Amino acid sequence: MSKDKKLTAEEMAMSAIDAVNANQTPSVESPYDTEYRENQKNAERVTGTAVLKRDRMSGNEAVALAIKQVNPDVMPAFPITPSTELPQMVSTYISNGEIDTEFIPVESEHSSMSAAIGASAAGARALTATSSAGLAFMWEELYIAASDRLPLVLCLVNRTLTGPLNINCDHSDAMGARDSGWLQVFAETNEEAYDNFIMAYRVTEHPDVMLPMMVCYDGFITSHAVMNIETIDTDSVRNFVGQYEPENFLLNKDMPMAAGPYANSPYYMETKYSQRQGMINAKKVILDVCAEYEQLTGRKYGLFEEYRMEDAKYAIVIMGSAAGQTKDAVDKLREYGIHVGMIKVRVFRPFPGAELAEALKKCQSVAILDRAESFSGNGGPLGSELKAAMYDAGLKIPTVNYFYGLGGRDYTVEEARDVFKDIREIVRRDETPVQFKYVGLRDKDAKKDQVFDFKGPDKMDIRISGDGIKVSE
Repeated sequence: MSKDKKLTAEEMAMSAIDAVNANQTPSVESPYDTEYRENQKNAERVTGTAVLKRDRMSGNEAVALAIKQVNPDVMPAFPITPSTELPQMVSTYISNGEIDTEFIPVESEHSSMSAAIGASAAGARALTATSSAGLAFMWEELYIAASDRLPLVLCLVNRTLTGPLNINCDHSDAMGARDSGWLQVFAETNEEAYDNFIMAYRVTEHPDVMLPMMVCYDGFITSHAVMNIETIDTDSVRNFVGQYEPENFLLNKDMPMAAGPYANSPYYMETKYSQRQGMINAKKVILDVCAEYEQLTGRKYGLFEEYRMEDAKYAIVIMGSAAGQTKDAVDKLREYGIHVGMIKVRVFRPFPGAELAEALKKCQSVAILDRAESFSGNGGPLGSELKAAMYDAGLKIPTVNYFYGLGGRDYTVEEARDVFKDIREIVRRDETPVQFKYVGLRDKDAKKDQVFDFKGPDKMDIRISGDGIKVSE
């Protein structure tokens, strides 16, 4: 094109759209012959009815695609790293005429949640996205959304809360809002983040639930890393999600109502009890929706995932992307006869305490890994709740709460194996466990080349060097 030629307004707009699209990872068939869910036997997989397409994309791209396929009514948003790409991509879909979602650019995260609440109360299917301080800025609105029983969805790309200032991943943002009355579901992979969003409205809009949901996935680790995934055809997604037909909404002229009224002492407690019942009901609804989704896609989900737990003596309980490194550690230790396993908590709200205790009851020791501090003196958010559930179930299993990955600190396969070593040594030495250890904390006195001698029936050593494992002589 000649430099002297003047572009029309329409040509300039299309040029800008093309420039945005050029910076996104293209949705193409993956050339890699990757086996998905390699550890799940083919005989155990359900052949889904949806058309699956093998693809590769980042977590943000995958969730943006899920938003496009669901085609919600309203999306207000204010950009904050690392969730910024979500409103960027969705607004591009809208500009290209691919969906008819009403996008509302607002001046802050507080306003984005306020607008989402207004849209949902009016009868629209609404969502927004944020991270870290953006969630903190929404604070009062989170409680309003939950108490008004609005089934809206928030894509929370997990990022550390300041301070000190940090833009990397941990779960301090989500854990700070864990008692706000929102459902919370966490993803390990890009594909799981995609699936979680597609299932979200089916859960939140169920008449027995009617609570908002946070679809959480790890910032930069999941949001920006590109992975092979399988996506679903749009017709199957929309048929699965269905049309939103609210029973009570502000624009219903046949049933005048108020949203968010003042509730003084004689009424306030009843609203909290009602929210609690919705949270309790959500467990069954989540499992029902997951079972239906399995029939659609062949992908199995639940309140949590058990990985090689059938005969595990030592178990790690963890959430989010770090489950991947832990699975690798489990596989490597299993090669040497160490009976280890892992539980990945997928649903944190409602907390599946009784179910987790049942899954752990045969273990000899358990490690609970938190990616957020609570400064309670009694453990992190996951540690405190799971220990309480184990106590209620009458389990007297040595259990240690660890903190890992704070502020984006790396969590490696070797460190996961060190955690297994630590809880195994507690059993072998019959020790009282020391609590609240920081995984990967810099310590000038740490003996990095120490040999950990396992003299039990498994007969192996672990050394923190090389690939981390060697067989005893």
